[in-house]
Amino acid sequence: MILFLFTFFLLYGLFHLYAFLKTKAALALGTYASICLALVMIVMIFAPLIVRMSEKVGFDFFGRLMSYIGYTWMGVLFLFVSVSLVVDFYRLTTHLAEIILKRDLSNLAISSQYAFFIPILFSCLIAVYGYFEARSIRTERLIIKSNKIPQASGIRIVQISDVHLGLIVREDRLKRILREVQKAEPDIMVSTGDLVDGQIDNLGGLAELLREIRPRYGKFAITGNHEFYAGISQALDFTKKSGFNILRGEGLNVAGINIVGVDDPQGKTYDNFKDIPERELLSGFSRQDFTLFLKHRPLVDKGAIGLFDLQLSGHVHKGQIFPFSLITGLYYPIQAGFANLSNNSNLYVSRGSGTWGPPIRFLAPPEVTVIELVHLE
Repeated sequence: MILFLFTFFLLYGLFHLYAFLKTKAALALGTYASICLALVMIVMIFAPLIVRMSEKVGFDFFGRLMSYIGYTWMGVLFLFVSVSLVVDFYRLTTHLAEIILKRDLSNLAISSQYAFFIPILFSCLIAVYGYFEARSIRTERLIIKSNKIPQASGIRIVQISDVHLGLIVREDRLKRILREVQKAEPDIMVSTGDLVDGQIDNLGGLAELLREIRPRYGKFAITGNHEFYAGISQALDFTKKSGFNILRGEGLNVAGINIVGVDDPQGKTYDNFKDIPERELLSGFSRQDFTLFLKHRPLVDKGAIGLFDLQLSGHVHKGQIFPFSLITGLYYPIQAGFANLSNNSNLYVSRGSGTWGPPIRFLAPPEVTVIELVHLE
């Protein structure tokens, strides 16, 4: 955790330094203006810590205000740096072309002012669009046919993931998500981790909204990394109050299918963690029955392939803000959607139903997933 925080703040600080230098060069800022900008950026660098400290001491209004400001800034800054790097690459290419070709290409050059204002314009426009994309919940549908499904009528499962209930994602967004869930009329509902985000002392009324969803075969949830960040005991208590059965290295048979869930590995750094090898866990369930495996991170244990029929995951948000998906894709080859594995095992990765950090999504809209398990003769 300490290494993660060090790496995060180092990279985030470098992003700010890059943006500071670009701004100073473009606007020719004087000493006083440069100091003011630097102070603002320092506050923004540590805004995530300020938010968490505000939550802990009960300053909810200030924490929520800083959360919106700090995380929106984070999203806009990431977009600004991304576009700026493209512009700077173009400027570098043009400059090298002048040297190599020994020709004057100044008519193709972009000034330092334009190299600042173009990214500002694009990042702000994308951020505004991304704010509305983050609130536009899509329903994704998946049909799985198997002769292991016992009912001719099939079973409908609805998956939510990465809702991140907290200071930003609250009642309004949750109601939007649950409207899509209710429309699907699920037989089973599952939450594949990160239902909560950060401190969860003041989520009054949200558990009651979730409890109103009553599928006929029940609701099941697993932990994500943020359940441990929030305080695992509190997170589990909230999830139970929301009407979910929590699966932590365990499973059960419901309506003729096995539903099995595991803890997120983030729990290894905490005390309350159930570490059971996936192969050992899944081997305890009949292969004659369809096995639904709930695992927060979309990583597949090769030793477990063939012991489950469908793994449902989330965590990655498909990068949430493009082009961050280019980075997350280096570690998670399957960031979203369906993948057919080997030995009759399959994987589906949700883009997530809420947002972490910036209340922005770009080219990665939130989703509620409807999975139809259909009996195959």
